[in-house]
Amino acid sequence: MAKVKHITEPDAFGFQVRIVRRGKESSRYFSHKLWGSKTKSLKAAITWRDQMLVVLKGSKTRFLKPPKNKTTTGVTGVSRTIKFDHRKDKSYLCYTVFWVKDSKSRNKTFQVGNVDTVTADDELHAFRTARLFRSCYEHAIDHDAYFDDSKFANWKKLRLYENEMLNAVS
Repeated sequence: MAKVKHITEPDAFGFQVRIVRRGKESSRYFSHKLWGSKTKSLKAAITWRDQMLVVLKGSKTRFLKPPKNKTTTGVTGVSRTIKFDHRKDKSYLCYTVFWVKDSKSRNKTFQVGNVDTVTADDELHAFRTARLFRSCYEHAIDHDAYFDDSKFANWKKLRLYENEMLNAVS
């Protein structure tokens, strides 16, 4: 059988349609015997799937949700963590942004510095940059545009959140 989205053939006796939206599953089994033939059961499964996709339209999330413990800042997808480097025996303050690229969950870490020497200004700079990164990502998703994360490569030297072009996006 050629691959048909949301439809599988779990056994030799029928097709299974499975659609998950916001953690809730809609599924149905189409028996070859009940529908009269393998072709008719596949046609019925495709019809039911198409109807369900219309009913469930708009309930698909626009990005993968990070686990609840990943949102420590109050901003979805942005967390504040302290990472310990065993080699140097030091702890570092970081802001991590969780996002999706090519259907894979990714993260971008904005490391502020050693927790013993970090300043409030450095921490605020990293947080504002992480928040801008996430809002630019969400804007790209909402407008079906490509998200270019390379503009954040030199973030420590630049105050990207002061850039009017990027702030207009977020």
